[in-house]
Amino acid sequence: MSAEFGAPSRRGTNLPRMGDFNQTVVLDAIRRSPDGLSRIELAGATGLSAQTLSNIARRLLDQALIVESGTVRKGRGKPRTVLTLNPTAGYAVGVHLDPAVITFVILDLSGRVVAHSTRRTPVEPGAEAIVDVMASAVADLLAGAGVDRGLVLGVGVASPGPIDPEHGVVVDPPFLRGWHQVPLRSSLSEATGFPVVLEKDVAAAAVAEIWGSHSESPENFLFVYLGTGIGMGLVSGGSVLRGRTQNAGEVGHIVVAPDGPACTCGLRGCLAVTCMPQNLVQEAVLLGVLDYPVDNADPGAVETAFLDLCARAVDGTAARRIIDVSAERVAKAVSVLTNALDFDRVVFGGPYWPLLAGSYLRIVPDVLRRLTVAPHADGIQIEGTAFGTDVGAVGAACTVFTNALSPSPEQLLLRTDGPGPAQAARARR
Repeated sequence: MSAEFGAPSRRGTNLPRMGDFNQTVVLDAIRRSPDGLSRIELAGATGLSAQTLSNIARRLLDQALIVESGTVRKGRGKPRTVLTLNPTAGYAVGVHLDPAVITFVILDLSGRVVAHSTRRTPVEPGAEAIVDVMASAVADLLAGAGVDRGLVLGVGVASPGPIDPEHGVVVDPPFLRGWHQVPLRSSLSEATGFPVVLEKDVAAAAVAEIWGSHSESPENFLFVYLGTGIGMGLVSGGSVLRGRTQNAGEVGHIVVAPDGPACTCGLRGCLAVTCMPQNLVQEAVLLGVLDYPVDNADPGAVETAFLDLCARAVDGTAARRIIDVSAERVAKAVSVLTNALDFDRVVFGGPYWPLLAGSYLRIVPDVLRRLTVAPHADGIQIEGTAFGTDVGAVGAACTVFTNALSPSPEQLLLRTDGPGPAQAARARR
């Protein structure tokens, strides 16, 4: 993952009471510049005075969050000392909980993935077995990567929604059996010994794109998440639009096939009953494309059948038609949001994106071109995430860094149990 971030640097303030905020502003500016910045360049980027910058730089150097990495000469005067991020000064663990598979990553402070693993999601009802698997996998990953636990700022979890972020609770996820009002944040924090940040999966994926995007327009886009469920993350002005309860992105009841099957909401042909993997697998079984029964209540069985369906779709058979129609329908749902919010960029990702990329990149652009109202000069940009199937876990780890180190209003919203990552990091140094 790149340390070159697209969003502009935040401005600081010279009021003494804002010292902690200013420190995160300076660190954020340095982190966004892969080649580092001199103190003079930092002053221009942050609006802080030379004395304030000198004091902050000294503190960051003392904490080993940044290092002096040589000098550069620009114009007349003495060479300028370049300040760069120290990637090994801190780490974040990201966990993406999908009903079929759990993905784990470790990021260093530059955002680089230094370790990765996956575990099958336990099928037993309830959360206890899943929390145990998470805690064990996090410990194994840190040990295998040789990462000092004292340098870990926290664990971020990307979870299916809906969530209650204030209390760290996963409310009633539709594909996790026996889950109701699960206090995942506190349970995992107790099991791992780390502060935990809970984020909705589609929002976490959007956060990953904000942090690591090389796009010319990283601040405004729609992220389409394709996993056991389908969700859409909205990014405007460089921030994820989470909504009042931080559960924005639920698009399952957008009608994409008016003559389709009935939905629990009372409408027909909603995204939730036409395009989810379990719907496509069920359709494939009914049409004889898959010649074996599939237990739709078992996410693992659905995933296995869906992998089979996608493999058969490569040959241009009836399986391909099922996938292509689903791509058309998802594109219709996407057009509702791109038209409403005037977005000109759509990023696809999630656990099943690699399987669907061929069909979606072939079909979605034409559908959006036909349905888009706003006269975008170059059409709507369609692309796949650069983070592959890790995008949710990477985004979850990024929320830890955002919570701990970024000068963002989000850090006022993402709550943790016990001391927050920033306070914990300062206490360890």
